Amino acid sequence: MRVYGRACVQDLLGSFIVYRNLIPIDRRLPKLSELREELGIPLGVTPRKSSPEYARVVAQIIERAQELRGETEPIVRLLYIGDTRVNDGTAFVNLLASGNWSGAAFIGSETTEPEETRVEGGNGATILLSNRWSVLDGFEGFRRAKGIRIDERTAVVIDLDKTALGARGRNDHVIDEARLQAIRVTIREPLEDSFDEESFQADYNRLNQSRYHTFTTDNQDYLAYICLMLQSVAIKSDSFFDALDSGKLQRFAQFISLVDAHEGDLSPALRQAHRGVKEALSEGNPTPFVDFRHNEYLITVEKMGTLPDDTPMERLLQKEIVITREVMQVAQRSRDSGALLFGLSDKPDEASLPTEELALQGYLPIHATMTHVIGG
Repeated sequence: MRVYGRACVQDLLGSFIVYRNLIPIDRRLPKLSELREELGIPLGVTPRKSSPEYARVVAQIIERAQELRGETEPIVRLLYIGDTRVNDGTAFVNLLASGNWSGAAFIGSETTEPEETRVEGGNGATILLSNRWSVLDGFEGFRRAKGIRIDERTAVVIDLDKTALGARGRNDHVIDEARLQAIRVTIREPLEDSFDEESFQADYNRLNQSRYHTFTTDNQDYLAYICLMLQSVAIKSDSFFDALDSGKLQRFAQFISLVDAHEGDLSPALRQAHRGVKEALSEGNPTPFVDFRHNEYLITVEKMGTLPDDTPMERLLQKEIVITREVMQVAQRSRDSGALLFGLSDKPDEASLPTEELALQGYLPIHATMTHVIGG
């Protein structure tokens, strides 16, 4: 591997990108609120990436993007590049069904284990999984062997987080560090001197496990809020985990009610944070801890392209969120062949786009922020 200069995701995808709220960056494309009635999605519901409803929304947006770029023929094929078998693999299969398309997906990661590549699926929905991002080079031959062409009727969907940026297993730890640092900064502010780093880290590490996903829905806003409340005198960590493990606490809404019952024991700052999260949840906001997400945005862009160009590659991989060269190459070749390129991210908009105030100061969205490109 080596460093291939600098670039930004926008160089590859333009503005055909959606983050978690399903509001395309290109405002000429329809957003979720405009598609709800047509697709039968209730008010207050923002579908997550692995749901069929999410795929129906994205398929509609992609079809409109095809029209917007002046193509009279509809999309008939899909290539998908992601990093997780469950989320991305499911999103790929759902997109095929929603668009009535055929296609193939590449799900990549990087491990220290011997190279392993396997194929799953078939009948127009083939997934190639590998523990080497370098195998993406061979994906070109793989999809040709499957009779999948790349031309003006092909959509190439690229996952942003831990795929195009911060490749899983190679560079994704920097994304995780930015998020954890943002949680720490956010909960330290209202707690001031009472913040306990050791207990926070222990609570976060314990809660941030798949065994608790039915409770947290793998939503980092929920984790950040819970960790904040566990630092208060009102909610005891041991009692909380006992209730969680015993099944007394099964839904996040129950935890909100538990904090409600102890609101009088909270400091004014904690009470304000609790009410803010509760209000956002009542409005159907899937990212209710907005302060945390704004901090995540700031810390994320601070970890993109800030080191000098002569920094050793190993240090860049350790300290910066970089663009994955192998993904970049597939995007460039697909664009040159006439394909429609589209970027998906389940990262909240609040953690991906600057506020109006920050934008006036020159801050750019994650996809428009320059950073180093590293790969084979």
